[in-house]
Amino acid sequence: MEQPDWHGPLTEAYEQATRFLTGLPSRPVGSRASLSDLRATLGGPLPATGADAREVIAQLAAAADPGIVASPSGRFFGFVIGGAMPAALAADWLTATWDQNAGLYAAGPAAAVVEDIAGGWLRDLFGLPAHASVGFVTGAQMSHVTALAAARHEVLRRVGWDVETGGLHGAPRIAVLAGADRHSTIDRALRFLGIGTAALVPVKVDAEGRLMPDALREALDALDGPAIVCAQLGNVNTGAFDPIGEICDAAHAAGAWVHVDGAFGLWAAASTRLRHLVMGVERADSWTTDAHKWLNVPYDSGLVFCAHPAAHRAAMGVRAAYLVHAGGDERDALDYNPEFSRRARGFPVYAALRALGRDGVSALIDRCCALATRFAHRMSGHVLNDVVLNQVLLNLGPDTADIVRRVQAEGTCWVSGTTWRGNPAMRFSVSNFTTDESDIDRAADTILRLAT
Repeated sequence: MEQPDWHGPLTEAYEQATRFLTGLPSRPVGSRASLSDLRATLGGPLPATGADAREVIAQLAAAADPGIVASPSGRFFGFVIGGAMPAALAADWLTATWDQNAGLYAAGPAAAVVEDIAGGWLRDLFGLPAHASVGFVTGAQMSHVTALAAARHEVLRRVGWDVETGGLHGAPRIAVLAGADRHSTIDRALRFLGIGTAALVPVKVDAEGRLMPDALREALDALDGPAIVCAQLGNVNTGAFDPIGEICDAAHAAGAWVHVDGAFGLWAAASTRLRHLVMGVERADSWTTDAHKWLNVPYDSGLVFCAHPAAHRAAMGVRAAYLVHAGGDERDALDYNPEFSRRARGFPVYAALRALGRDGVSALIDRCCALATRFAHRMSGHVLNDVVLNQVLLNLGPDTADIVRRVQAEGTCWVSGTTWRGNPAMRFSVSNFTTDESDIDRAADTILRLAT
């Protein structure tokens, strides 16, 4: 077997990576290159001859650097993006090195066992049923697709329709009830699954974006046929939590499946101080969350849980003569997610959980929420929402959208814009394990200065 030069390119990658990571405290958070700049430095025709691997890595890092957004920075407050903890990043490097195809136990036994163990740890942290099945996917989008595919299977099975065999043509129409302020990935998942967005029944929400249980009951009473209810833990703008216990009561009384979009809010269950926000979550039927948000593992790392493993496997599982399928207690991951071949993304999740421990996860969630509250106090008079989690929504007057752009360009921190109740707003999310009080204060000072 040939023995290539691993040392050169991997050493270069290590040096470039550590230079980037240790430089984050002083690095401008936004991109510093235009599209034309990046095309000029990274583009051109494919060379006829190859180049030394270490030099390729050095040139790539130099050319890409101005276009790299410092999203792992403690002052990146846009969207809901975490950083990458040292243990998780190191495990991710090993994941790429080991290059396991995590679809089958036979192709990666350690990867399969690590997913099984980490999935059990997460069920325990979130207070979910011990029997719930787990799938490791790319993110909340594919988690919704997976969970809603299981829901589609089960609600149609209950009325005598096998969707995996018969498809949706001629099937009973499924109604999908979700709050008017649901995340767009729910709609997109329905498109992917052939259920369609016309199946959506928007349910009234309150001023914070929480689904109103009385409105849900009225909507369910008006239906006749299979139904799925989508609840939200952590509104993407306000951080507000749907009253999941009441939702489960109403939905299950009507025979509906309850799916929980907990992309970041489900992590509140890991905090003793915040667990009351998700009271009753264990009674849902499926759950979505992301590890690349609050667990601070590298992208891409989404998670799906299902209280009905048979429905989960029926929707996702596959069999073929040429595959070596698991037997006994062994677990084939391809039975629980839409992918066939995929990277072993369970290793970074396992490493992050092992490095933090139960108390560390709780402390991480609590600290981020406390920092969001600190920021809200600094921005008093501009805050639009009740800050119950890590999200702060701001209105800085008629120039809010322009102020967002100025903050992004200035580089001290990075925030994202949104629209709330028809008006431009600034969205500030604290999700990074390295963020501290000085980062919050610098961000507040910068935003207030640029807003004057």
